[in-house]
Amino acid sequence: MNLMLDSFWRAAAYCLHPRVILLSLLPLLLIGGLSFALGWFFWEPAVDAVADQMRQWALMDAFERWLRAMGAPGLRSVFAPLIVVALAVPFIVLASLLAVGLLMTPAMVRLVAVRRFPSLEHRHSEPLWRSIAWTLAATGLALLALVLTLPLWLIPPFALVLPPLIWGWLAYRMMIYDALADHATPEERRRLRREHRWPLLGIGVISGYAGGAPSLLFALGAHTLLLAPLLVVVAVWLYTLLFAFASLWFAHYGMAALHRQRFAAAAPAQRQQVALPAHEPAAPVLPPSTS
Repeated sequence: MNLMLDSFWRAAAYCLHPRVILLSLLPLLLIGGLSFALGWFFWEPAVDAVADQMRQWALMDAFERWLRAMGAPGLRSVFAPLIVVALAVPFIVLASLLAVGLLMTPAMVRLVAVRRFPSLEHRHSEPLWRSIAWTLAATGLALLALVLTLPLWLIPPFALVLPPLIWGWLAYRMMIYDALADHATPEERRRLRREHRWPLLGIGVISGYAGGAPSLLFALGAHTLLLAPLLVVVAVWLYTLLFAFASLWFAHYGMAALHRQRFAAAAPAQRQQVALPAHEPAAPVLPPSTS
């Protein structure tokens, strides 16, 4: 727990570093610009398509009659934009997480290594293709989990629990791998993930729940849905900052844990060298006295 909290405040402090702030502009320009362009050109067609599909549902007619009886007939017009936003947000989160992992994490890991762990030995370096393959495999599993659990999102408790857990697991798998890719051997990574599994999963889950905060921008009121293309850019910027913080948190925790692991492995040998004196040569055998 001490290591987890120590890594937390160090990651928060590193978020104010000028290099980290400049790096955060890359995912914002890429994902934010792409999201704004897609929202600008396809927002209204997507809302119209969802609204047309909803008109074919008999259940919606009964629901609209219930809304009129409750004195809120205009709420039906909110459902189509809300569904479009709900379908778009998971892909925006995933794109932001991938952008941070590819564009920011390597540079931030080097920053942490140079400033805090300059003496940490580079015992292994993963090739770029293997890191990309690891990221794509973890992302594929996260997408599969999202698709399989999508029907459960209609139940309010599951909708609040499942997505952050999935994002947290994905952040854990991606970011701890990237944090140790240039320092730890595969055996050291496996041992570290095994011994620190729950704290690392805790960091991922906390990051996943924090990553859901930008989605609250669309819950401020029905009028915010009209500004969805602009709010998406703001949400991408918040996602970038949160995932950058999570990446720094994993980097600080992973390198500190690796340093302790190596120190603990080397300490018994050092203590043995100190405890056992050097071998002393035998005393020379003197010839018998003739006196």
